[in-house]
Amino acid sequence: MPSIVVVGAHWGDEGKGKIVDMLAQSADMVVRYSGGDNAGHTVINDQGKFGLHLVPSGIFCKQAVCVIANGTVINPESLLSELDMLQSKGVDCSRLCISDKAHLTLPYHVLLDGAEETARGSAAIGTTKRGIGPTYADKAARNGLRMGDLLDLEAAAGRLKATYASKEAALKRLGLELIPFDALMAKLGAYAKRIGPLITATETLINQALDDAKTVVFEGAQGTLLDVEFGTYPYVTSSTTIAPGVYPGAGLRPRALDHILGVFKAYTTRVGTGPMPTELLDETGELIRTRAHEFGVTTGRPRRCGWFDAVAGRYSVQINGMNAGALTRLDVLDDFPSIKVCVAYEINGKPVRDFPGSLTTLNRCKPVYEELPGWRKPTPHLRRFEDLPAQAKAYVHRLEHLVGCPMKMISVGPRREETITVAALV
Repeated sequence: MPSIVVVGAHWGDEGKGKIVDMLAQSADMVVRYSGGDNAGHTVINDQGKFGLHLVPSGIFCKQAVCVIANGTVINPESLLSELDMLQSKGVDCSRLCISDKAHLTLPYHVLLDGAEETARGSAAIGTTKRGIGPTYADKAARNGLRMGDLLDLEAAAGRLKATYASKEAALKRLGLELIPFDALMAKLGAYAKRIGPLITATETLINQALDDAKTVVFEGAQGTLLDVEFGTYPYVTSSTTIAPGVYPGAGLRPRALDHILGVFKAYTTRVGTGPMPTELLDETGELIRTRAHEFGVTTGRPRRCGWFDAVAGRYSVQINGMNAGALTRLDVLDDFPSIKVCVAYEINGKPVRDFPGSLTTLNRCKPVYEELPGWRKPTPHLRRFEDLPAQAKAYVHRLEHLVGCPMKMISVGPRREETITVAALV
């Protein structure tokens, strides 16, 4: 049975939640392996519309075990709020397992994140101010607290107290006040009572599922171009967002993956600052944003919109080793008389075919567009690729050729059923 990792192909918000929800219908396990509650995955099904931040998008499928793996960082307050929301709507969360090695995002991480972002002024990265960066920084500096520590708070208290003292001093210099240490420990004790039964060595569960020939879907967060190594640094997230990150992020053994599925939006969006060569600062960009309701699930910020960037898409395919793609939001382009695709960049009249690693170079890149005819027909009701308008099929095929990846799924609307399956992965 297949193992599939789902990753975003551009700057996030590609529709990974819907794609994972679709794949989960035939999965035995769904694993979230990176990021924190800065991620926002939207799922729309018969139970309603849900914005998930930590819980895997497979939680709505009754047969799937859902895992929050070690590569994630977890704000217990956010997690409990999300679980309460899901349970209030009748969603069974008893199948959720949490890695004992996942790091905790604590109140001082959130305060420091906000203070650091404010201090950057006009050079702000665009962080969600959820404390994700400081949590990963503490993880690397070996100052972090892990979920497993909730199971033995007495042993963890001494180590946490030293970290707390340094964070409290740093926050005082910034004019910010941290909750008392005893109050923090009380909070952690309350979290332990509710979350403790879900905490386990998830890498054992995951590899056992693979040994038992189960279908496992790995759910990434954010997008390739926000990867801390290969994204548009420093305007990136603090974790690894590319497919290879699933190996350390889930304790996955090498060569375990059958499919690397990249999720592409039919146009390109980005939240926050940083370069975006195809951004449209005109009526067309605003029209895409309005039609698609392009506002962040986590922050509510309006997303920057532009035509499909095939240069960035091709780079993403290369970095991730994608062998399958899912194209979402095709229906948003239904009414456009013509559609542009960025096929190359240009700097001082010279073509640039590869995605630049230098931020300075990327900021100077101008998009080179190819214009294709639109189809001017509705697509949300269609369920077979051959039933798409000829121009829509031509558009999909052109994107496949440009990025070098076949599109196995095409989303023509936000709901689960508004999907065309070109070739089954599970």
